[in-house]
Amino acid sequence: MTNSAVLSVDPSGQGERQKQHRGSDFAELSRRIAEAGLLRRRPLYYTVRFGLVALALAGCVGAFLALGDSWGQLWVAIALALVFGQLGLAAHDLAHRQVFSRRRPSEVGGLLVANLLLGMSYGWWMNKHTRHHANPNHEGKDPDISPDILVWSRRQARNARGLPRFVGKHQAALFFPLLTLEGLNLSFSSFRALKSPSVKRPALEGTLLLAHFVVYFGGLFAVLSPAKALLFLAVHQGLFGVYLGSVFAPNHKGMPVIEEGTRLDFLRRQVLTSRNVRGGALVDAFMGGLNYQIEHHLFPSMPTPALARAQVITERYCAELGIPYHRTGLIASHREALRHLRSVGEPLRAPAER
Repeated sequence: MTNSAVLSVDPSGQGERQKQHRGSDFAELSRRIAEAGLLRRRPLYYTVRFGLVALALAGCVGAFLALGDSWGQLWVAIALALVFGQLGLAAHDLAHRQVFSRRRPSEVGGLLVANLLLGMSYGWWMNKHTRHHANPNHEGKDPDISPDILVWSRRQARNARGLPRFVGKHQAALFFPLLTLEGLNLSFSSFRALKSPSVKRPALEGTLLLAHFVVYFGGLFAVLSPAKALLFLAVHQGLFGVYLGSVFAPNHKGMPVIEEGTRLDFLRRQVLTSRNVRGGALVDAFMGGLNYQIEHHLFPSMPTPALARAQVITERYCAELGIPYHRTGLIASHREALRHLRSVGEPLRAPAER
């Protein structure tokens, strides 16, 4: 099975019959993970990690105020993009209750980090991300592969109209340039979502979002000249978007897409559609543990520092069952994702190439 394969329904019904014999496959893996103590909360780890991110954010704010109307602020914009990326990863862990076991503190932390510090709606993103976890790479169910601007399958390419049809022709080349807009897109989508049922506290979330942008834009234009403020905004938001995309794109892009009607148990649905990224401590820190995407999808509330040990257990268990388990390097993961984007966009290029 290639990375960009499409998982379709088994018309013979053999898969359904086999399901009766493998229904406890995930239960067995879960038992092994629990026995290894990998689901325990790690308060010290998160205290240190979030404390370091808070210090980095305070350092960026202090440097911004100290430098004043200077071109040296571009270095602050670069550093702040990395800090915002880490804040995004912190909001992700809070949403999955990796930090706190109870809903209330997780939600309060998520609102403060996502809405107030990042300018992104926690409720909107939580709803979207929950649907992704339930049906990763499933056409029609996973919002992360809906054909908004990019197309993720040849079926989507053939049905594309308007902007997705235009962009899809060259989406592999345009992927990273488009990521520079992702930070702004998250904020725009957050404000738009305040009217939707996915945001249960629109007044609270809207107030926190407004507070974020009043401080953000107010600080930029109060301290910097208009030209420097706009350049700071472009560098900060552009690099922030690229950072987020570089963390999330390797996880599923280019992995098999599940067609409607396909029957897969939980274990196989999560493993077959996810990709792990190896690379050691530096990649772990850069991706916030999401490089262990298979284990994260199987055990969403597992604390980040436990994922490395869970990876060893899960890979061995998948080998026992004969389930393909994909793990590669960071550069190779992006290469696979870009190759997939180019491949699925081929139907849009075909008329022009004749």
